[in-house]
Amino acid sequence: MPVSTARDQGGEGRRPRLWAIVGATGTGKSALSLDLAEALAARGRPAEIVNADAMQLYRGMDIGTAKLPEAQRRGIRHHLLDVLDVTEEAAVAWYQQTARETITRIHARGADAVLVGGSGLYVSSVLFDFRFPPRDLEVRARLESELDRSGPGALFARLRELDPATAERIDPRNGRRLVRALEVLELGERTHGAALPEEPTLWQPQTRIVGVGAPRDELVRRLDERVRAMWREGLVDEVRELRESGLQRGITARRAIGYAQALAQLGGEMTEAEAIAETQALTRRYARRQVSWFRRYEAVRWVERSADAAALADSMP
Repeated sequence: MPVSTARDQGGEGRRPRLWAIVGATGTGKSALSLDLAEALAARGRPAEIVNADAMQLYRGMDIGTAKLPEAQRRGIRHHLLDVLDVTEEAAVAWYQQTARETITRIHARGADAVLVGGSGLYVSSVLFDFRFPPRDLEVRARLESELDRSGPGALFARLRELDPATAERIDPRNGRRLVRALEVLELGERTHGAALPEEPTLWQPQTRIVGVGAPRDELVRRLDERVRAMWREGLVDEVRELRESGLQRGITARRAIGYAQALAQLGGEMTEAEAIAETQALTRRYARRQVSWFRRYEAVRWVERSADAAALADSMP
C-alpha cells in the first residue's frame, strides 16, 4: 500500500515536522513520546505533544484511560487532553479538524508536533486525507434509542445485510460505530467509508510514523495487570464521581472499556471480579484490533518500548 504526500517534499527538510507514535494500549507510547520530545529539544527542535486517544479527551476520565498526570509530563506542552465533558460526543470529524488546527499552530511556533495515541481512526484522520460522510442528529437519536432498547445485535444484523463490507470492519458489540454506520447509510451514502484508504495520502509531507510493539504474551500480562491496577487505584470511585456529572448520559464516554464495567458494578449488575474480568477481555480484544489497524500503515517504523529516542530524532532530516 504505497503512501504518497500531498505536497512535494523537495526543500522542506527544515520545516517543522509531524511525528506519530502509535500502537496498542499498554505498549509505552506515552513514555516514548516524552523521550522523543526531549531528544528533539536537545537538538534545537522544540516539540509539543498532541493526544490521539479518544477517551483521554474527557475531563475526569483519568485512571481508566492511563492519562499521564500533569506532574509526569516533564514540562512538555500537551494538547487535547481534558477538552470534553463526559456528556459530549467525541466525533472523529470534529477531532480531525481540531487536531489539525492544533498541529498547524504548533508548527507556526516553529516546533515539531508529536501525535500520540492508539485510537486508529482518530490517528488516521489526522495523518491521511480522510473525508467524512454527513450527519443527521434526528436519525442518530432514533438509532441511539434503538440501540438502548434492543442492544447492538439487531443493529449489527441490519448493517451486515445493508453493507457487509463495513460490517466486517466493526466490532459487533461497538454500538456507537454501528449507529454511525447505519446513520450514514440512511443519509444515502453508498457505504460508511471510515476506513484507511487503499492508497493513503499524507496530510503533512514531513511526517514520520513510529509504531510501538511488544511480544504478545508480555502485552497480555501487562494489560491484565493494568486493569487490576485500575481498580486498586480507585477507578470505581472515579466513575462514581463521573456519574454525578452525567456519565450515563454520555454517548461515547459511558461505553469506554472499564468505565462501562465500573458503572455496571456500581449498579449491582456485575460483581467486582466480573467487572475486572470483562474489562481485561475487552482490553485484550481492543489491543488486537489496534495492532491490526496500525500494521496496515506501510510507512510505519516499528520499535520496542525501550527504543532509543535520540536515534529516532536523528532519523528524519
